[in-house]
Amino acid sequence: MVELGTGALEPAEIVAVARDGAQVQLAHEAVKAMEASRTVIEALAADTRPHYGVSTGFGALATKQILPEQRTALQRSLIRSHAASTGAEVDREVVRALMLNRLSTLATGRTGVRTAVAEAYAALLNAGITPVIGEYGSLGCSGDLAPLSHCALALMGEGRVRDAAGTAMGAGEALAAAGLEPLELREKEGLALINGTDGMLGMLTLAIADLHRLLTTADLAAALSVEGLLGTDAVFAADLQALRPQPGQAESAANIRNILAGSALIREQKSGAFTRVQDAYSLRCAPQVHGAARSTLAHAEHVAACERASAIDNPVVTVDGRVESNGNFHGAPVGYVLDFLAIAAADVASMSERRTDRFLDSNRSHGLNAFLADDPGVDSGHMIAQYTQAGIVSELKRLAVPASVDSIPSSAMQEDHVSMGWAAGLKLRRALDGLARVLAIELLTSARALDMRDGGIGTSKSAPVSTEVRRTIREVVQAPGPDRYLAPEIEAAYLLVSSGRLLDTANGVLAEPLN
Repeated sequence: MVELGTGALEPAEIVAVARDGAQVQLAHEAVKAMEASRTVIEALAADTRPHYGVSTGFGALATKQILPEQRTALQRSLIRSHAASTGAEVDREVVRALMLNRLSTLATGRTGVRTAVAEAYAALLNAGITPVIGEYGSLGCSGDLAPLSHCALALMGEGRVRDAAGTAMGAGEALAAAGLEPLELREKEGLALINGTDGMLGMLTLAIADLHRLLTTADLAAALSVEGLLGTDAVFAADLQALRPQPGQAESAANIRNILAGSALIREQKSGAFTRVQDAYSLRCAPQVHGAARSTLAHAEHVAACERASAIDNPVVTVDGRVESNGNFHGAPVGYVLDFLAIAAADVASMSERRTDRFLDSNRSHGLNAFLADDPGVDSGHMIAQYTQAGIVSELKRLAVPASVDSIPSSAMQEDHVSMGWAAGLKLRRALDGLARVLAIELLTSARALDMRDGGIGTSKSAPVSTEVRRTIREVVQAPGPDRYLAPEIEAAYLLVSSGRLLDTANGVLAEPLN
């Protein structure tokens, strides 16, 4: 159970609700804070002077004062008109993360909604009812207006949703099936439900969780490639890394050292005849690139923490009871780091693809068959697997083009600069899926190369961690042999990466888990 008070949610709580269906409840402190701020809003509703969002129109229509008898219709019309998304349906986990983040802001007591609104939102989450939202509609300024409006529309019993089983239906039908009543919004409440950066923050939180797994997996993949290409582990020494005290770099180098510990292949290479002075950059500089990505991730975590501690709405009810307009709904901080992470993901994937390519070129693979084919010429081995990697990496480079620099004005020039953070979040999600697939192909390739080096798991010369990782891969992918249908093997390796199973395997061998 995730309890929402007036403080910040933990990242793990957001992931638990978004992905695992964890239940939520409002803390007593949140109820008291909401009741206090609602008293402020109701006093303004009775005032003869106009107050934005309470007794006026919205955006460029804020100059029009709304009569008391029209204010329920004002809130209803706001939600209906702003629920204007289109395109492919957004993933359920993104919508649930968005909803939880909005509920967390409502619980701070800074938005002025009734407790009943927050309770209805919590009930929607707990019932597993997920509004259907199209991927297009948010400019990331005045928050994620269209996506959040679809959620508010569902509270009203309108629009399309999916129930807990994933079945699409009308919101009214889903509410009735869950024993819930549609909500009628009052002054300020429609605006409070849609004026936040909750969608982009949800995508950032999920991406951070995924990148922690993927960057450590990248270290694992690099280590197996160093081993399979008969490289050296000397360059990963702690004292060499300390000469450039980048914390992310040190973490990646330590991971690679720990994975390679006890490798007979590395030991034999050190004691053998002189071959080459140093490895290629894609092997030797893996900690520098992976470490830079880790440092970027650390910055993103700082930004996300600030956002989770925020109460974003416009206008906002201040602690001392003022109702003030502000610009905190602008998504620039989140949009920037979503873009930064897409750049890092593209570069990590690019280096992974280069390591894979070295395995397949007999001029650079140090004794392996061309393309790791069983019978080169008759067989093509992993030739086209690298093509698949290259295609993904090319797309990741396109996805690394920042969305946050592409402001476009809206609302009759009232909203004349926007963040495009929602778009940055969607493209990062696609980029991380691509990164996982690229790393899966590298691991599949390095495992094949190591099998060809030492004859397979039974006679393994690789490090204990590498051997166990290879064993896990061999549970779902056959050992090297004549060409066979490759797509299912790539998908199986992708599932091992995306589920975290390969990391679990590695950590099961080590005394201390990988960073």
